[in-house]
Amino acid sequence: MTDGDHPAFPLLVPDRTPGLGDVRDALGKADAVDGFGTDVAATLDWAAGVSRPGSVAATWELLASVAARDVAAARVLEPHLDALAILDEAATAGFVVDLDTNGTWGVFAAEGPGTRLEARQDAGTWTLRGTKPWCSLAADLDHALVTAWVDDERRQLFAIDLGDPAVTARSGPWRSRGLERIVSAPIDVDDARAVPVGDAGWYLRRPGFAHGGVGVAACWWGGAVPLHAALRDAARADRADQLARTHLGRADTALWAARAALVETATIFDAGGSASEGLRAARARAFVAEAVETTIAEAARALGPLPLVADEAHARRVADLQVYVRQHHAERDLAKIGGDVARGDGAW
Repeated sequence: MTDGDHPAFPLLVPDRTPGLGDVRDALGKADAVDGFGTDVAATLDWAAGVSRPGSVAATWELLASVAARDVAAARVLEPHLDALAILDEAATAGFVVDLDTNGTWGVFAAEGPGTRLEARQDAGTWTLRGTKPWCSLAADLDHALVTAWVDDERRQLFAIDLGDPAVTARSGPWRSRGLERIVSAPIDVDDARAVPVGDAGWYLRRPGFAHGGVGVAACWWGGAVPLHAALRDAARADRADQLARTHLGRADTALWAARAALVETATIFDAGGSASEGLRAARARAFVAEAVETTIAEAARALGPLPLVADEAHARRVADLQVYVRQHHAERDLAKIGGDVARGDGAW
């Protein structure tokens, strides 16, 4: 299979999973987009029209299948769907959020040294001031959900209009060779009006925080599937040897096991969660990240430099994945898992 071919559907979950009709419809529309993933405006227009599947499993199938087509397109879609899910979750939790959800959405929740976004309330009106780092596509999106500090220790989630003159999206620094069109730069906010979404701390407490975190991992996994296909094609070649099969076998077992972890996690979340949703999500993310990095390494060793320098789609996929998977914090995330398990929170 070449990078331009489409993988089998469904890619991740069983074909009896509820909500796959919405996934199939979204993928059909994606296939009709000229410049899918490379044309940010066209990809955003497509994302704005995607219906959010009703189940966690179907949502992850959608994200994985989109990433198998184009990693950058999944990077566009994932935060948009996550924002809509957060707004739905807030309504279910009893929070009144009077917003028009049309258009495209992002979720900006990262923190960085030397930057701080603060929220203040005056006569019932919330405003935000400061700088927020790592705001992907802020210059292209319509709205965003952002976390801001309401005091020295607590953060709260707010919705803002990115077209507000009080919000300035920086153009960089962004020198990335992977996800090069998905600019993730700071925004500067000067007393922009904001709508609270949940109370202080709710963004991190809600069950959907774990669901969204593994949704990103589903994108990583789907993005690696065409590399598996390239390894398989190489192992089928007339001159293939035991090493070619070994490279394929190592990537295959890693991705197969990661798929099993994703399916099990989606099944548990769709059934109503568990007592350790956060730990379960962290384990799944860590396992998928390792499988994707294994697949990238095996593809490099088996295929050599040629596709990295002569095949634009393959080279872009590898570069995009290498940047995207760095949302996993490697040993720091593993140390957090180890700490949770050491405290007795690690039931399997």
